[in-house]
Amino acid sequence: MTLSDPVERLFAPRTNGTPPLLLAPMAGVTDAPFRALATRYGADLTVSEMIASQAMIRGIAKCLRMSQGATPDATLAVQIAGADPVAMAEAARMQEDLGAEIIDINMGCPVKKIVGTGAGAALLRDERLAARIMEAVVTAVKVPVTVKIRLGWDDNSRNGQTMARIAQESGMRMLTVHGRTRAQMYSGMADWEAIGAIKTTVSIPVVGNGDVTSPELALKWWKNTGVDGIMIGRAALGRPWLFEQVARYLACGAPGAPPSLTERGAVIIDHFHAMIAHHGPRSGHLLARKHLGWFTRGYPDGAAFRDRINHAPHPEAVLTMLREFLDQAAERAA
Repeated sequence: MTLSDPVERLFAPRTNGTPPLLLAPMAGVTDAPFRALATRYGADLTVSEMIASQAMIRGIAKCLRMSQGATPDATLAVQIAGADPVAMAEAARMQEDLGAEIIDINMGCPVKKIVGTGAGAALLRDERLAARIMEAVVTAVKVPVTVKIRLGWDDNSRNGQTMARIAQESGMRMLTVHGRTRAQMYSGMADWEAIGAIKTTVSIPVVGNGDVTSPELALKWWKNTGVDGIMIGRAALGRPWLFEQVARYLACGAPGAPPSLTERGAVIIDHFHAMIAHHGPRSGHLLARKHLGWFTRGYPDGAAFRDRINHAPHPEAVLTMLREFLDQAAERAA
């Protein structure tokens, strides 16, 4: 039987009993080319970069580009952020009209410019407004609505379990929990014990996020908490094949080897071309620099290469430098 509901499809029981793997939404990172790459390596769901609801309503071209699908057959999940229920509802409707199959609400972004507007993790401090936003978005669209939160604002106000109950009562179909407070930003270690406690609070699927940097840790957190899904974020930067390795490890206890140097080089070049095609020559080549930096971590002379491409005048120059760099890396390996 084919499930038409994307959330039901995501959490449908699997023959090997493993949970789905999700790519975390990351501003300036999870554009369509990177989401396509994660999907290629086994991510079961990828989520767009966070889109500000007010900017979406104003029809800013960048927001429309951020809403594009990763691949024709991948579920298009779009994350929106804001502090006004009316604006959030309108942005959600617009995204649904553009083809979004899942609307995800950001209630976890810790960045100052976001929380300063009352959005993102700031909503953890206003539970009534958070509920109004979730209810408004659910009412506005026919597609499933999900939400991502943190454990709380700080250690003195860990209200993750309360927020989870509010999310369920407000009609959220899935809850993702980043195992840090807003005060922690991205420092310290994610508290998966707290994620597990939130999981026991609600019946909707709960996805855990934070510090899943290896297949071994993915298995540990999954078994210890019983979460319904695992979300991977920063650890996939420069190594999108981590999804494939985690999936294999969860299924059979052996992650398998990462791609060979030759295969990795082909992936890097393909991704560079995809960035140029998606963003255009100027923006694409500027945005691709950080991905090339992540991809070349650990390579001999990687720092010198990154410095050179940061001064390259156009995409063709970057591509020439990249091919030369990869050829030299292959020669050293041989």
